[in-house]
Amino acid sequence: MYQIDFNKPCRVHFIGIGGISMSGLAKLLLDRGFTVSGSDFKKSELTEELESLGLAVSYCQQAQNINNSIDFVVYTAAVHEDNPELAAARTAGIRILTRAELLGQVMTNYKTAVNVAGTHGKTTTSSMIAEILLGAGKDPTVSIGGILDRIKGNFRVGNSDIFLTEACEYTNSFLSFHPTVNVILNVEEDHLDFFKDLNDIRHSFKLFTERLPENGTLIINSDIDNIAYFYRDARCQNVITVGSNPECSMYSACDITYNSLGLCSYTLIKNQEKICTVSLGVPGEHNVYNSLAAIACGELLGISLEDIKEALLAFGGTKRRFEYKGTLMPNHAVIIDDYAHHPAEIAATLNSAANYPHNRIWCIFQPHTYTRTKAFLDDFARVLMKADVVVLADIYAAREVNTLGVSSAQLRDKITEMGGVCHYFQSFEEIQQFVRENAVNNDLLITMGAGNIVEVGENLLSAKI
Repeated sequence: MYQIDFNKPCRVHFIGIGGISMSGLAKLLLDRGFTVSGSDFKKSELTEELESLGLAVSYCQQAQNINNSIDFVVYTAAVHEDNPELAAARTAGIRILTRAELLGQVMTNYKTAVNVAGTHGKTTTSSMIAEILLGAGKDPTVSIGGILDRIKGNFRVGNSDIFLTEACEYTNSFLSFHPTVNVILNVEEDHLDFFKDLNDIRHSFKLFTERLPENGTLIINSDIDNIAYFYRDARCQNVITVGSNPECSMYSACDITYNSLGLCSYTLIKNQEKICTVSLGVPGEHNVYNSLAAIACGELLGISLEDIKEALLAFGGTKRRFEYKGTLMPNHAVIIDDYAHHPAEIAATLNSAANYPHNRIWCIFQPHTYTRTKAFLDDFARVLMKADVVVLADIYAAREVNTLGVSSAQLRDKITEMGGVCHYFQSFEEIQQFVRENAVNNDLLITMGAGNIVEVGENLLSAKI
């Protein structure tokens, strides 16, 4: 694998530069003096920001974008081998790195590299940790999978020896990383277009843990089945547990309460002793357990509990995580947007919504990928039943072609058979019209999914039908 000399900046080209992680890495290399260019299929806020920094971005991926002045090329897992730019780079003999390989090499420049992993909760928890580090003046470099108001984006270049990032298991990306602190929030079935089954996923998380050095630290959720499996063969000696059971968790919580906006407060338990009350600026019991991991990480890095508590209260979430979008008029219905696309995430979001002021809860859901929809069809139906009204959009294909014959109509039929209220529409325009005609005062409308379903709420609020 090509090794970058960060002391000798050169020219790099990103294929898929508009991705949330790729755009951040492009900014980091630009800050270090590299000459950066890239391509993507369409303009976005992220690509426009890159252009404002002086990066050359092409919105047509073609072989002509590759020439011999480029020293190395970076590409994402979403880029296929027949991509014209990737093919041209290989033909020209230009050195090539995956996004994960580049991110792993970046980590080697930092004394402390915190990697937040898990099937879900990565963005929120890494954002909590970022808020804690920034509030304590630690000046970290941060790369997260969402937009955080505190850093006005998804990436921040700091001047300390701390690097914080999300570690995604898809295509085993995190096995290219060089962490010193691993946070594992949960290990569940997902990305079954790549992994064979849950055991395959668990094995990857075990290998991820084994990448920790001897003086590294693992922070892991004790609610995960047989957690010793992940670290018993690892070199690192320091394991910190967080979870719902104080008898087997160094950090736990009790006495969880909710205020009028569904925001949580709880009693922090450390080593089975009640320590203090922690109040969060985000809703949902799942965020109690995300915050326990953030607290454990903050204390590990020498931050006082008082500073940690202050940061957690100040943290109001990231974009597309139970994000308030506005109130629909004249219906007087509140619109929330959420990135949830896995059954466990949907359940957590709808449980959070139950503690938020509402008349009826609407879930306007766009399934994400055919393989995930097929694998979890029954689970999706079960958790969506938590909403009073379910409205389904067509499946967002992302990187896939529908070879499985699965559809949102099948999911609608499952929910209806279970006694739920569910409607399916093939276009956003039909969904928006239905909402306009049927939402009433104090209804809570949640647009949900990892695709472009957020546009439904935004169109409603801007009166686009």
